[in-house]
Amino acid sequence: MPLILLTGYPSSGKTHRAAQLHDFFRSKIATAAGDDPGTSRLTTALVSDESLGLLDRNAVYRDVRAEKDARAAELSAIKRALGRDVLVIADGLNYIKGFRYQLYCEAKALSTPSCVVHIGTPVDSCRAMNTARLQETSSSLTSPAPYAPDIFDALVARYEEPNGMTRWDSPLFTVLHDDATPPLERIWDALIGSEAGRLKTVKPNQATVLVRPFPPRPLRTQASAHAHRAPQRAPTSSNALYELDRQTQDILSLILAHQRENSASGTVAVPATSTPLELPASPLSLPQLQRLRRQFVALNRQNVGGAGLGTARIGCVFVDYLNDRFQEL
Repeated sequence: MPLILLTGYPSSGKTHRAAQLHDFFRSKIATAAGDDPGTSRLTTALVSDESLGLLDRNAVYRDVRAEKDARAAELSAIKRALGRDVLVIADGLNYIKGFRYQLYCEAKALSTPSCVVHIGTPVDSCRAMNTARLQETSSSLTSPAPYAPDIFDALVARYEEPNGMTRWDSPLFTVLHDDATPPLERIWDALIGSEAGRLKTVKPNQATVLVRPFPPRPLRTQASAHAHRAPQRAPTSSNALYELDRQTQDILSLILAHQRENSASGTVAVPATSTPLELPASPLSLPQLQRLRRQFVALNRQNVGGAGLGTARIGCVFVDYLNDRFQEL
């Protein structure tokens, strides 16, 4: 079920806010027992540095490979916890927007909603709390260690603040340092909803949904093979395949024309679509674009023209597909 992703500066109080969220959701679920079967079957899972055994943060963030391994461990733990009836709270720095996007995609692939809770504690307050912890911490590590001053400054400089205008950072809830609690009821309503017996779901992008293959057929004798022929997929019309090829190629031409006349980044309006293309900061080469186009065509070749992807929607779906892929560049 839903994924709550916490993010903020080091020593901003994320773990305290995660505990508040965890306690609130457990209480809310317990209260709903017997009254709302859809909500009462939910459970909660808290993924944090402590649960992952990442107690020596300085060793993790001082080495690039160790930091990548730590992010991989967090991603794996969240993927294992995500499920139909599990509400996952991810307590960590989560300071890289590409990593937040990856977690957003993992939740969306399971048709479950997600949100970002930004702990908006000022840098000076975070530094003061970290310094106080450095002076109080003993040599034995029973909880995540405070950050060394140089590691703290490096993480603050590298922090990529969430933007509620982007898909992967929305809905975005900001918790100020003086707030007693996060906006608990608003987060509950955004992720779970107020309709009894029904939980919110998210529809995955059609461009990334593969057609389910036919199950393997059992071996049969030659005589029975003629008597029982397996149903065949209706052939895709040549006109639909032509439209798939033409419309995707026209959109690539628009991108290349924009890059010749303007800077690499920016937005490109595509005729007959409501969503513009959002180009990345670095220029896109023709081989890159052709590779993305081939992948999209391969995903939708068997599904175009029918109920899955009508020819009138090819442009819209291709634009959504490209925007998702551009976020990974």
